[in-house]
Parts: sequence; C-alpha cells; structure tokens
Amino acid sequence: MPDYLALSDDELLARCEVDTFRASGPGGQKRNKTESAVRLRHTETGLQAQAFEHRSQHRNRELALHRLRAEIATTMRRPVDLLSYAPPAGLVAILPGRRDQLGASHPRFWAGAQALFDLFVACDCSVSATAVHLGLSTGQLSRLLTGEPELLRVANALRLARGMRPLRA
Repeated sequence: MPDYLALSDDELLARCEVDTFRASGPGGQKRNKTESAVRLRHTETGLQAQAFEHRSQHRNRELALHRLRAEIATTMRRPVDLLSYAPPAGLVAILPGRRDQLGASHPRFWAGAQALFDLFVACDCSVSATAVHLGLSTGQLSRLLTGEPELLRVANALRLARGMRPLRA
C-alpha cells in the first residue's frame, strides 16, 4: 500500500477529485454567491473530506486536505511485525516526552498517528501492550490517545469493535 501521508499537499491533491460547491447555512450574501466549499475524494481509497467553514476556497481546500490526511491515518491500516518492531520516525515525533512533540495541527502528525494505530491494532487494541512496544507508560499513551478528540474517537471505535471498554477522556 502506498504511503499517502508521505505525499506533499500538491501530490495528494493530484490523486483526488475536487468538487467545489455553495455551502448552505449562515454566512450572508457572499456565501450564497460563491462556490467556496471544497469536497475532496481520494480516488485510490474512496475516502472523502470536505470543508466549508471559510469564505476562501483556498483555505477550505487546505482544511479539506488536513481532514483527508486525518481520515487516511485513522482508516487505513498496515501490517506490523511485533517481533522486530521499532517505532518509525513519524510515530516518535508525536510521542509524549519530547520537547519538539508534534501536535494535531502539524501536517506530519497524521503519519505518526497512522503508525500508532497500526501498532495499536497489532497489539489487539491493548493500551498496555502498545505502550510496552513504544517504551511509554500506559498513562502516557492514554494521555496521548485521549488528548486529541479524533484519536480518542478512533481508539474507542477499535476497542468497542473488539468488545473492550472505551477509554475515557
């Protein structure tokens, strides 16, 4: 499977169908006259993201790309060999305990989140087993997962699918 999250914004956008449309809702006359809302559909995976919060089509395209990266990271799983596992650089960059830890607004955050969920699924969604492979305490990993709403949503969906208790924020 290609590493879509390693692509630049332009490369990822080139692999998408881009639709612009008029968004409904509040915003006054300008919103009703311009097609500033953006919907992206990644042609290879079928995943979609859209943004319509801003008057600027350019800003909405950036926001939709950010959401598409998040969707790819939280949906697409890759196999992990637990016997020879070493965390990839993207994952290390989002782990707690680093002065330069990347947050969810950083473009490279979602590559690390994808690697985290790949390991999480390989460890059967066990926080403690995942933490051991990352050299973290279970509390540190729990805070990482519960500190970002999208990470918490995905982690809980994966755990619930396995009949496990959800993590609490």
